[in-house]
Amino acid sequence: ILCIAPSKLDKNVIWVGTDDGNLQVTKDGGNSWKNLSNAIPGFPKGAWIPQIHISNHSADEVYVVVNDYRRNNWEPYIFRTINGGTTWSRIADANKVKGHVWSVLQDPVVKDLLFCGTDFGLYVSANGGNNWTQWTEGFPSVPVSDLKIQERDKDLVIGTFGRAAYVLDD
Repeated sequence: ILCIAPSKLDKNVIWVGTDDGNLQVTKDGGNSWKNLSNAIPGFPKGAWIPQIHISNHSADEVYVVVNDYRRNNWEPYIFRTINGGTTWSRIADANKVKGHVWSVLQDPVVKDLLFCGTDFGLYVSANGGNNWTQWTEGFPSVPVSDLKIQERDKDLVIGTFGRAAYVLDD
């Protein structure tokens, strides 16, 4: 298991991602589990799932980061469901972002504001992942391994691989 994501909105919902391509969800507090990997169109079989982000706006809205660079697949993958895993859409691909994806984060206040960390930097979407723009203002093109919103001041905290931690104010 690489990541465990419990819902803040529904204590019975927990998502789990593994290093062998299993995306599992429980909606009854762990009594039963369902593997959804085969239900996601375009999901590379056996790829790593390093991060899962459950929306603060709806327990049924989930973002799943998939990377497969260990097998020379450098494609960026972020999959999104808005109905608890029944249907999926891919919101990050090579036409939208550069480099494989490490992390994704939805703004806790502005539902359509998303942040994406790739091997080549930070990307921002103001329309729910339909379009992405690389953020370069005062930020280098470095691997972005994690993203968090600091709750008190609403700042974006960016963890990079081997460079530093950055804070984007508001």
